[in-house]
Amino acid sequence: MEINKTPLSAQIEQAKTGHQAAYKFLLDSFWGDVYAFQLKRTRNEYDAEEITIQTFSRAFDKLNTYDDKFVFKTWLLTISKNIHIDLVRKKNASISSRTEDESSESIHRIADETPSIEDILINEQHLAQLLSDIKQLKPPYQEVINLRYFQEKTYKEIAAKLDEPLNNVKVKLLRAKKLLSQIIESRRSGNL
Repeated sequence: MEINKTPLSAQIEQAKTGHQAAYKFLLDSFWGDVYAFQLKRTRNEYDAEEITIQTFSRAFDKLNTYDDKFVFKTWLLTISKNIHIDLVRKKNASISSRTEDESSESIHRIADETPSIEDILINEQHLAQLLSDIKQLKPPYQEVINLRYFQEKTYKEIAAKLDEPLNNVKVKLLRAKKLLSQIIESRRSGNL
């Protein structure tokens, strides 16, 4: 995907200051590249998706360290490659317990103040049709949508329930909303 550097640089700078729309732009622009890269490496859709979520989570967390002398896509793919290598090492070492120290982990908040088009579409749907649309999502996405919108859990509560880092939950929810929006739009355009 060829992206003009000037708008991309502006989006990166806005994301560094916490603008939700900029995070969404980066996620939408580079999701396919990172996912395809991991699908080639893992040959497993579920693993590729999970690593892609972790990639964006880590990238958003470390966005202030990004040096614009490097290509942003290359920076993302390097993060993704390192996450995959770490997972393979852990798997090969048969480490079964998680030793993550939440208190020492610095978590940067991704702003979530204004309703996006996906939020508006979700709120406008009839419950029965919405549930049918949600069932078309993969189970991990169904779960975060359910926890956030039906059980009204906070990001922190969802992270605790899923035993995942907060930024992973935020990225997974962004992705779930985008996929759900596409399902809804596809159904609507088919009915017109």
